[in-house]
Amino acid sequence: MKVCMVVYSFYEADTRVMQYANALARRGDAVDVLALGKSGQQKHERIEGVNVYRVQTRAFTERTQLSYAWKLIKFWAVSTAVLTWKHLFKRYELVHVHNLPDCLVFSAIVPRLLGTPVILDIHDLLPEMYADKFSVSRDSFVFKILLWAEKLSIAFSSHTIISNDIWYGRLLSRSALPGRLTAIRNYPDPRIFHSYPQETPNHKFLIIYPGSLNWYQGVDVMIKAFGRVADQMPDAELHIYGEGAAKPALVKLTDALGLDGRVQFRTLVPAAEIARIMASATLAIEPKQARSRFANEAASMKILEFMAVNVPLIVSRTIIHSYYFDDSMVKFFTAEDDGELAACIQLLYRDEDLRNKLVANARKYVHTHNWDAKKYLYLELVDRMVGMSRPGIAGVRAESNDGLRSCAVSEASRTSKVD
Repeated sequence: MKVCMVVYSFYEADTRVMQYANALARRGDAVDVLALGKSGQQKHERIEGVNVYRVQTRAFTERTQLSYAWKLIKFWAVSTAVLTWKHLFKRYELVHVHNLPDCLVFSAIVPRLLGTPVILDIHDLLPEMYADKFSVSRDSFVFKILLWAEKLSIAFSSHTIISNDIWYGRLLSRSALPGRLTAIRNYPDPRIFHSYPQETPNHKFLIIYPGSLNWYQGVDVMIKAFGRVADQMPDAELHIYGEGAAKPALVKLTDALGLDGRVQFRTLVPAAEIARIMASATLAIEPKQARSRFANEAASMKILEFMAVNVPLIVSRTIIHSYYFDDSMVKFFTAEDDGELAACIQLLYRDEDLRNKLVANARKYVHTHNWDAKKYLYLELVDRMVGMSRPGIAGVRAESNDGLRSCAVSEASRTSKVD
């Protein structure tokens, strides 16, 4: 089967897209990915059997709505042209488009008109994300336009995937039909995220945060909390891996608190590399803000990845974190409360037994919530979309269909309580 994926991100840093592509490539499907690239990277590279075409370069410099929109529009135009050209010669049997933005799905307009099924994969709800990133009111014209675009994009696609169960309920209530919507969470890949030998440099108590640097991620709260207890933890360091619009302000905050050297900012690295780096941590923090509706409901893949590499976690008590995890797996703190977070950091710094208990319980959870255990949901959906049957998956197909039906009922009813 020939599949093309389109994604406005760096392929080698987007674990969700890599998992989909690798799962298809490993079973013998031909997979092309149209993605972003960095300056100096090859325009075309074959990575683990997947053809990656970097059709546009990007730096994390957009700080205005106009610059953000312009780069998205440019990528949409380029990916539409490239996908159309390739489809005329290759005749893809499936196109899988990842948001952001939702309307990127229209890059597949020619394949769709020619009868090729198109999956829209919504990693993040764009209206909520855009509103929080640029402080746009949910009553604004822009927000309403984004809602309209979401509905139109979902209607255009053959099927839509959403990345968590709370957002599954949200889309059912405003944009999607149950039979054309599937929830597939972000799961860690055991080939990449697994136990590694402990390699904490110089026996430091190393705290790591890998992720985007936008205000709603709460990284400023984490830095303030670390500043409160840094003097009482002389061997502790906080390493932040990521890029984003908030990075300059976060660097200034670090300098203002006198934490230069104790808090270090590092650049993004490929998934395979970041896994080893994450495994070297003594402690991890996921500090998302609850006052951001987007962050309150956006499931963090890094939590499961840290669980998979046996690192204990401190996690903000957001709706989505509380939905999937409990106090036996992670140490919760009240979102935005840097004082409480500081106390949690100090507690886990001193209490190795508690760290070990959290790791042991998290390991049990991630044993059944990883990509190897859940990838059949995606593969079954792909096969159903192209109307084909592969040897050896009949039992998986039946299990998945039943699972998806029960998920649609139970998760929608649970979601209605928090939506």
